[in-house]
Amino acid sequence: MKILVTGGAGYIGRTVVSALLDAGHAPVVLDSLSIGPIEFIEGLIFYKGDIGDSQILDKIFYDHPDLEAVMHFAALIDVEESMRLPSLYYSENLFKAQILLNSAMAAGVNRFLFSSTAAVYKAGGSGEGLQENSPVDPLSAYAASKLMFERVLADTCQEHGAVGMALRYFNPIGADPKMRSGAYRDDPSHLLGRLTKLSTRGGGLFSIFGDDYPTRDGTPMRDFIHVWDLAQAHIAALIFMAGLRESRFEVMNVGSGAGVTVREFAQTFLEVSGAPIDVVVGRRRPGDSAGAFADTSRARLVLGWSPHLSLQQGITDSLTWEEIWRARSHKSKGAN
Repeated sequence: MKILVTGGAGYIGRTVVSALLDAGHAPVVLDSLSIGPIEFIEGLIFYKGDIGDSQILDKIFYDHPDLEAVMHFAALIDVEESMRLPSLYYSENLFKAQILLNSAMAAGVNRFLFSSTAAVYKAGGSGEGLQENSPVDPLSAYAASKLMFERVLADTCQEHGAVGMALRYFNPIGADPKMRSGAYRDDPSHLLGRLTKLSTRGGGLFSIFGDDYPTRDGTPMRDFIHVWDLAQAHIAALIFMAGLRESRFEVMNVGSGAGVTVREFAQTFLEVSGAPIDVVVGRRRPGDSAGAFADTSRARLVLGWSPHLSLQQGITDSLTWEEIWRARSHKSKGAN
């Protein structure tokens, strides 16, 4: 099956491209390369451009009349930035995405798989499992733009007799097991990124923000899914959508299905890495919550998908990729 993959030079997008290739599919990648590294598109059918550019979209659909589906990953994803620049996020993640969707419908490509986020859910108070029908209450322009496009996609599918699906991701970690791609941001602010940064610097203090939450050890709850399991969920979704002959829109949670507290995650990281990091507890940050984890029973039932890779494997693969990426980056800088 030939699939248009937007944002195919990104962390998740490129991992899914590898999974598609391994499964015998033919990805066609569209990426602006404004963030994703050029190394990620080597050897691929690739178009450099913007999802809001109708001309390049028309060219892609003209060049590849045998496209059967779109996997849409291209987006801005920085929550804090979205609060400062909400108009930019609505432009990129909502309005431009609608241009892409309309172009696909006009070209007769009526299967559309959307990369959404668990950030659309109402902040949990007790570290509970979230189902697809759990209350939504996006707290950032980033999350709001994703939820809005879910509605646009649902309505468009009904209008055009198309098939759409939104996968709501929790927290991806790890790398392609064959080390073809992984995370590449220089200064990640997420939990694993903070610990990895300390590890590569030889250790230091890691602060947990609050230990008085209603969870099993008092620290916030998270759901971490290996990015390769996440990629396999996309393959399962693609196969499911290809078998449908009537219009349909689905929302699916994609996570590990198991909650991990911040303290547990930090302890697992120390065991895997052996890094001399001291864990300390600080005050809660404004806006933080007890967190939640994914109830993945619907994806298991409908898609026949379930995660297989452990938290330890995700951390191990992340650290292995970090070494590879830093060595590659240093080599590239040295050549300039």
